[in-house]
Amino acid sequence: MAGTARHDREMAMQAKKNLSNCTDPIEKLRLQCLSRGSAGIKGLGRAFRIMDDDGSKNLDFKEFLKGLHDYGLVIGKEEAEALFSQFDKNGNGTIDFDEFLVTLRPPMSNARKDVIMQAFRKLDKTGDGIVTIEDLRGVYNAKHHPKYQNGEWTEDQVFRIFLDNFDSPYDKDGQLMVLPGT
Repeated sequence: MAGTARHDREMAMQAKKNLSNCTDPIEKLRLQCLSRGSAGIKGLGRAFRIMDDDGSKNLDFKEFLKGLHDYGLVIGKEEAEALFSQFDKNGNGTIDFDEFLVTLRPPMSNARKDVIMQAFRKLDKTGDGIVTIEDLRGVYNAKHHPKYQNGEWTEDQVFRIFLDNFDSPYDKDGQLMVLPGT
């Protein structure tokens, strides 16, 4: 735990240091969030909720602009509108949490991308670039789950709960992850 707290402090200090040289508005907001200890999804969620004045779980332009000012990112209306449109991926005039998170999270390092690709290849038993339910059946053993071991759930119930972490709630097509470009 102490290592995590130290890492968070170091990250906040580094963000504050980098803020002085930053000109990109998205990077500036990202650094502002980091400098306030908003590392990770939990911290960004807190930043989003602070900006969401009406509690709608969406930011309209007015809330977004006020949130930028609250975070110390004072920019003109035209620049703020351009920035807002970068966050508003679906163009509906509001920013939901996913849009906020996807835009603010920093790009993945190549080392992290490599680890993700290794994990994907391990899960994709058929090598077709798509992780399916059948692929996961070969790598996930439900018999080690505590609820299976105590008899509360069947092996299929444990597996279904596990799959729900990956499958879209709106499109249960059995394709859980697709390699980009496939």
